[in-house]
Amino acid sequence: MSIVAGVDGCRGGWVAMLKDTKGRTASSLTLCPTFRDVLALDAAIIAIDMPIGLPDFLDSQGRHADLQARAVLGPRKSSLFPPPARAALMATDYVQACEINRDYSDPPRALSQQTFNLFPKIREIDAVMTPAIQARVHESHPEFAFFMLNGAEPMAHAKKNANGAAERKALLEKAGFRRDLLEDRSYPRSKIAADDILDAAVLALVAEKIHLGTARRVPREPALDAKGLRMEIWG
Repeated sequence: MSIVAGVDGCRGGWVAMLKDTKGRTASSLTLCPTFRDVLALDAAIIAIDMPIGLPDFLDSQGRHADLQARAVLGPRKSSLFPPPARAALMATDYVQACEINRDYSDPPRALSQQTFNLFPKIREIDAVMTPAIQARVHESHPEFAFFMLNGAEPMAHAKKNANGAAERKALLEKAGFRRDLLEDRSYPRSKIAADDILDAAVLALVAEKIHLGTARRVPREPALDAKGLRMEIWG
């Protein structure tokens, strides 16, 4: 199978960019309401922007994958939110989640509101993820992916401003994506934001590199969580 997918969480569920690694069919965009719909995609490899593999206890460094990815992102490092300790994931209240995370970290630390906002999506993945599924579904991160696409240089601008969108579109067009696809309006912006499409596209390139054996992984030798899932980020 030559089809791969880059997947990003969005208001409508999950946006997927499908890419043919052999170039026989045009890339296309689709909206998956649930993660199970993502798994049903006809794609050999899926790269997704969401943590896979959660530590039971957080030491001062957290996951080495996040630490190493953030170290190279420079001004874009704040876009990579450290995931919670597994015990905190079941909390549905922000204050409670912070309290639990403090109990399972040394030194004790709370969670950012941005991380807590990702909990429903992280829980959706964690509920079904297994080491066997992880052979096909890989954690990535758009800014780490753009860093690699940009010749191992951080992007100059934040993705949500006009300059940031323009520089990301330029890189993606150079990589073979059509401008009209990158600016697709088939779905309302209330379901898929403009930057969600760019993120899904760059993650499709990561999925392609994983499929071809040319992707970069941090760390090189990832640790496993209690479920046997690798804690890693691909770019």
